[in-house]
Amino acid sequence: MGRELAGAVARWVHLHDLGVEPRLVHVCDVQPEVLRWYERLDPGPALTTDHRELLADDRVDAVYCAVPHHLHEALYLDVLRAGRHLLAEKPFGIDLAAARTLVAEAEARPGQLVRVSSEFPFSPGGQEVWRWIAERRFGRVIEVRSKFFHSSDLDPQKPINWKRRAAQNGEYGVMGDLGMHALHLPLRAGWRPRSVRAVLSDLVPERPDGRGGTEACDTWDNAVLSCVAHDDERPFPLQIEAKRIAPGETNTWIIEVDGMDGSIAFSTKQPKTLRWMEYRRGEPQAWSVLDLGSRATYPSISGAIFETGFSDWLQQMLAAFVDEAAHGRDGMRQPFTCATPREALASHELFTAALASQRDGSVVEL
Repeated sequence: MGRELAGAVARWVHLHDLGVEPRLVHVCDVQPEVLRWYERLDPGPALTTDHRELLADDRVDAVYCAVPHHLHEALYLDVLRAGRHLLAEKPFGIDLAAARTLVAEAEARPGQLVRVSSEFPFSPGGQEVWRWIAERRFGRVIEVRSKFFHSSDLDPQKPINWKRRAAQNGEYGVMGDLGMHALHLPLRAGWRPRSVRAVLSDLVPERPDGRGGTEACDTWDNAVLSCVAHDDERPFPLQIEAKRIAPGETNTWIIEVDGMDGSIAFSTKQPKTLRWMEYRRGEPQAWSVLDLGSRATYPSISGAIFETGFSDWLQQMLAAFVDEAAHGRDGMRQPFTCATPREALASHELFTAALASQRDGSVVEL
């Protein structure tokens, strides 16, 4: 993900002038072969294997920190205490206690911007869905479904990595890895779960260890969270799903909102296609379909007829972070921000309740 972000910085010229431009000045990674990749950049950033050396560099204003979950608390605290803005990775701490510590530290430093990475709502479809929600075109909510799927773990012979070890990934398993993608827009809409009944699946209990043996794979592979949320204090079902084993899927985000006055649906599986329906009393109910093209959050040089992809959405997310860091929340060129620490904390509260629900086979109140 560090290299993905470096690519977004390197092609900043793709965006129209924001009045601010990031420069990649220092990179830290403990793997020498990863650091060598950054030697391709011109101008080349300073390279180090010690994050303290990076934080001592006076040229560094902001840090993007993408590390395994068990390192979030210590490294994010170091970044904040060094006085730097922080673009953190989800889930923002390995567990609820870590998240609470990080949120408290961030809120004690109002002059530093702290945001959490979540790229997919910055897709053209994600932004159209958000505008539709913000305008409350749904009327009374009937149901909301937000899901994030991929199938990279369907092969039981895939060697284990840190995301499949609870000591590094956390007890949340797939929820910590993918859950924020599904929760970003519902939480931004104020649809915070009030209760949850979770069904968590450990489908591959052990995997090859890469040394000729096997190792316990002790994280949840799939999570289905049946929640109750409220809109205007009226309850409705909110379905959140995160799956590493969803056959045929490759990083698919799905958001669907049904309301008494209208519905909307978007999936990154068809990134150009937005579906919506407006209800007119007594008239036939029919879906409308729009080809989105390149409708960017921050205008770019790409014409509206062209398609967008993950690298574009990542750059749009980075643009929102840079815009807010440089101009402040009220001075941003557009109103949609990256995920906030409080939204990350809300995800932790949900995931912790989901673990209790799975353990006890019960509905857990939040």
